[in-house]
Amino acid sequence: MAGRVITVAQQKGGSGKTTVAVNLAVALRGRGHSVALLDTDPQGSLGRWFLERLERRGEDDDLEFGTSSAWGASYESEKLKKRFDFVIIDTPPKIDSDLRPALRVADLVLVPVATSQVDLWATEGVLDLARREKCDTLIVLNRTRAHTRLTGEVAQSATELGAEVAACQLANRVAYAESLGQGLGAGENARNATARAEIETLTDEILALLG
Repeated sequence: MAGRVITVAQQKGGSGKTTVAVNLAVALRGRGHSVALLDTDPQGSLGRWFLERLERRGEDDDLEFGTSSAWGASYESEKLKKRFDFVIIDTPPKIDSDLRPALRVADLVLVPVATSQVDLWATEGVLDLARREKCDTLIVLNRTRAHTRLTGEVAQSATELGAEVAACQLANRVAYAESLGQGLGAGENARNATARAEIETLTDEILALLG
């Protein structure tokens, strides 16, 4: 059976795309799945994370990293999903025709939204393009602050955009930034039990949507 492709996309930089991609990859790998990460963002943050992970953890045949041009994402992911259970594509922070191959091949598009109205406005372009490509999408509220009015307003506005919004929100935790710089997932540090629980809950939601 061919693997599933998950594309992480957002027009605005700083939304946490790479954070979501790596933590989802680590969570899936922890459940025994094989995972390939495909980076189409020239900034290369995902590759830097993977190199840090190699230094700390060594090679893992069931966790692979590759790069691709935006237009090559479809071709590369089709190859990878023949060998891996999941392919996760990290895309550049822009919305134009270059993003379409990564959307077209996706079984699910994750759209991280940091809790601000500016980030939410930027999301509309991604959702519009995803609809045109007939993609299933899931908005993931990221860097939230519990029990604040702004978080509630952004969550409500996200729902009004007509896309599904993940019940699980990722809080604004230092653990996510720290672990990223160490080549780890937030849940791989024993001190970060709350972050691990968030990622595992989000992973459950994603797997349920993928069936």
